Amino acid sequence: MHLYDKADYHFESVDKAGLPEEHASNHIVPMLRWLIENDLMSEFFTTEGADPLSSYKNGSISIHELLDWWDGCLVSEMLSDRGNAFAMHYFDYDKGAYLGDYQRILQGSLPSEFHVVYSDANYSKLQTSIDNHYKVWLAANEA
Repeated sequence: MHLYDKADYHFESVDKAGLPEEHASNHIVPMLRWLIENDLMSEFFTTEGADPLSSYKNGSISIHELLDWWDGCLVSEMLSDRGNAFAMHYFDYDKGAYLGDYQRILQGSLPSEFHVVYSDANYSKLQTSIDNHYKVWLAANEA
């Protein structure tokens, strides 16, 4: 199992910044949402989490609540093989471009990535970048 990120890792940072606890996962949930919208989740995720996933899709829980159902973690077991391959390439904080894109597109002059508010508008801005990275990655890996 590979742990991509966990909200708990960031609670101290958001607490020190005086931000709501939810902000500890604001940089994780756009990627989770994008993976769900692009059908890159595993059978395990869609079976074990069928009820909260359905609740998220019908709008009765938020993306944050869906992530909380998974203990605030984004892990490899949640993703399909293709989803994992792309996440290892793009979402990896040491080698991937995701966090840099997130900071460049959404953080701007805010003090940290934790200060970014999660919203549909912000997701839409980041979604374009993720889509573009995915298209390039897909072309390079399916050639």
